[in-house]
Amino acid sequence: MFYAGYQADILFNSIVLKKPKDIPDLPGSYQFIDGEGRIIYVGKAKSLKNRVGSYFQDYKSLHVRTRQMLQTAESVEWITVRSDTEATLLEYSLIKQYKPRFNVRLVDDKSYPYLVLTMSDEWPRASVVREAFVKGNRYFGPFVHAYAIRKSLDVLLRSFPVRTCSDNKLQRHTKMGKPCLLYDIKKCSGPCINAVSKQDYRQMTDGLGKVFDGNSGQVIRELEAAMAQASANLEFELAAGFRDGIEAVKLASQDQEIVGTENEEFDIVGIKDDDLEAAAQVLHIRRGRVVGRRGLILEKVEPLQSGEVSQKVLERLYLNTPLETPGEIFVNFLPSDKKTYEDLLTSEIRQNRKVVIKRPERGRKRTLLNVAVTNAEEQLKRHRNKRSTDLNSRSRALEELQKYLHLKEAPLRIECYDMSHLQGSDYVGSMVVMEDGLLKKSDYRRYKVSAVKGNDDFGAMAEVLTRRLSHLVAASEDESSKDIAGVNDNSDVLKKKDSPYDFDQKMGLQKPVKRFAYKPNLILLDGGKGQLSVGVKVAEDLGLTDSLELAALAKRYEEVYRPGNPEPMAIPRNCEAIFLLQQIRDEAHRFAIGFHRELRAKRMKSGVLDNIAGLGEARKKKLLLRFGGVTKLKSISREELELCTWLPQNVRQAVWEKLHRMSAYD
Repeated sequence: MFYAGYQADILFNSIVLKKPKDIPDLPGSYQFIDGEGRIIYVGKAKSLKNRVGSYFQDYKSLHVRTRQMLQTAESVEWITVRSDTEATLLEYSLIKQYKPRFNVRLVDDKSYPYLVLTMSDEWPRASVVREAFVKGNRYFGPFVHAYAIRKSLDVLLRSFPVRTCSDNKLQRHTKMGKPCLLYDIKKCSGPCINAVSKQDYRQMTDGLGKVFDGNSGQVIRELEAAMAQASANLEFELAAGFRDGIEAVKLASQDQEIVGTENEEFDIVGIKDDDLEAAAQVLHIRRGRVVGRRGLILEKVEPLQSGEVSQKVLERLYLNTPLETPGEIFVNFLPSDKKTYEDLLTSEIRQNRKVVIKRPERGRKRTLLNVAVTNAEEQLKRHRNKRSTDLNSRSRALEELQKYLHLKEAPLRIECYDMSHLQGSDYVGSMVVMEDGLLKKSDYRRYKVSAVKGNDDFGAMAEVLTRRLSHLVAASEDESSKDIAGVNDNSDVLKKKDSPYDFDQKMGLQKPVKRFAYKPNLILLDGGKGQLSVGVKVAEDLGLTDSLELAALAKRYEEVYRPGNPEPMAIPRNCEAIFLLQQIRDEAHRFAIGFHRELRAKRMKSGVLDNIAGLGEARKKKLLLRFGGVTKLKSISREELELCTWLPQNVRQAVWEKLHRMSAYD
C-alpha cells in the first residue's frame, strides 16, 4: 500500500493533444484521455517533460500501437510526485482502477486456488478460494490444482481439526447446541458447542498454517515431543493420536518438492517474451520447499523491453497479494529500474525488511530459474496457439463490420438489446456489451419493463432504449456544462493513512465517466426491420440520429438491416463479422432469459403473507410466531385474528382477505 508522511508536491493539469510546453521536469504519472473522457493509457516517468514530449515526434518513428493510441487520445493529464517510487505506485494504482485500453494487459493464465485461514473470525475457518482476498486472513499458495489442496487439508484435519463449515452452518449448530457429522468423525474440534478452548483452537490453526507454509519439520518435532510426553504419562490413546498426526503431516508434506535448505525463503520468476506477448512462471519457495506455483500472461499493448516486462510482472506479483514477500527474488531479466523496485518492495511491502532482486549466474538457484524459464516458454507456446486464431478473427470481424455495414469507424464498443417474457408477464430487457471483440460482462445491464402491457416487443424495446440512451443525453449535457479549465493546484495533501487508490481524489483527478455513459460505436437490436424502426424513432426523439449507428439482426437467415435500406446488408455468410454478431446476439438472448426466469421464480416462490400493505418483515415474523406457522394461520378464525391489536385494523383486514382467498385454492 502507499503511504506518504510529508507534504506532497502536487501538480495537476490538462492540455489539448499537441506538443506540450508547460509540463514540469519532475517525476510523476501521465494519462492520455479519449473523447469520451476515458483514460486510455497511463504511464510513469522520472521526467514528465522528457517522457511526454517524446510522444510528439514524427509519427513514422513511433510504434504502431503508440500511433494508434495518440490518434485515439484528445488530451493528456499529469500528476507530479516526489520520487520514482511514488510514481511507480501511482501508475500501478491508476492502471488497476481504470484498466486503460492501451496499457499492458497482464493476467493469470488461469484462476489459481489458495488455502485461506480466516484469522479475522472468532473461530478461524480453513477453505479454498480463488483470489477473493480479505485483509487480515492468512493465505497459502497459489496451488496448481484445487483437489490437491483439499486432499492435503482432508489429511491434516486429523491432526488439526479446525472447522471447514460455513459461517451460517456454524451459527445454526451453535443455536441447536449439537455438532455436525465432522465432529463425530474427528475432523472438527467442535467450536459450535465449545468443545475446545479458543487457545487450543488457535494452536491448531497455527499448526495447520505452518504445514502449508512449508514448516512441517517444526510441526513434526512438536508432535513427537507431545507423543513422548503422553506416552511417559501412560496416556497411550492420546499418544496414538499424536502418532497418527505425525503420519498425516508427513503424508501432506510429500507433495511439497524440496529444493533448498530449511532456512531458505525466496521466489523464482522465469520470464519468456517475444514482440507481442510474454509469459512468466513463478515458484514460491518457503523453508526449502516449493509451496506454490503460478503462471502469468502479458499482452504487450505497448512496446516493452525485457527489463520493463520484468517490472510489470513484479508489480502484478507483489503489489496486490496477501502472501508474504520473501527477502530474495530471482529473475532472468533484471528490472530496468532495479533500485526503485527494491526500495518499493522494501519500504511498502516488507515494512523496511530488505528485499533484493537478483539474477543468479550459476548453482542451484540458476538451475531452478532455468526450469521456470523453460516452463514459461512452453506456456507462451500454448497460449500463442490458443489465441492466435482468436486474435486474428476478432480483428477481421471488426474490420468487416465497418466495411459491410458502412460504419464511420470500427465498432470497438457494441451494445446489443433483447427482450424476454412469458405471454406478457415478467417482461424484461437485456443489454450486453462487446469491446474490442470480447464480451465485457462488467458493463451488462438488465431492465424490468414496466410501461408495456401485454405482448408488445416493440413497446418494450422502445422503453429500454429510451431509458438507456437518456443516459447518453444526460452525460453529454453534463460534460458540456463543465468548466474544463485546470484544477486548482492547492489540492489536499495525501495523509498517511491514505492508499494509492485515493490518489485521484486527493490530487484533483476528475471523476471517471461511468461506463454506462460511454457512447457505443454500434447498437445492435435482436429482431428485424420492425425493431430497427423502433430504434430509429427513439434516436430521433432524443436527438441522437447523427451520433448513433444502429443495426438489427433478424433470426431468420441472420439478416442484418441498417436504417434507410429496406433490404438486408450484403454480408458473406461465412465471414467473421456474422459470427461475431451471432455471438453477441446469443449472449443478449441468454442474459435476458436468465433475468426473466429469475423474476418468474421469485414471483412463484412468494409467500402467503408477501405483498400485503403495512405488513413488513417484523410484523410478519411476529404474526407467524403468534400462531405457530403459515398452516395454523390459515385455519384461525376472524375473532382470533382481531385479537392481534398490535396490527392496524386495515392490515388485519388485508391479512384476512389474503388468507381467505388463498384457502379457497387449497
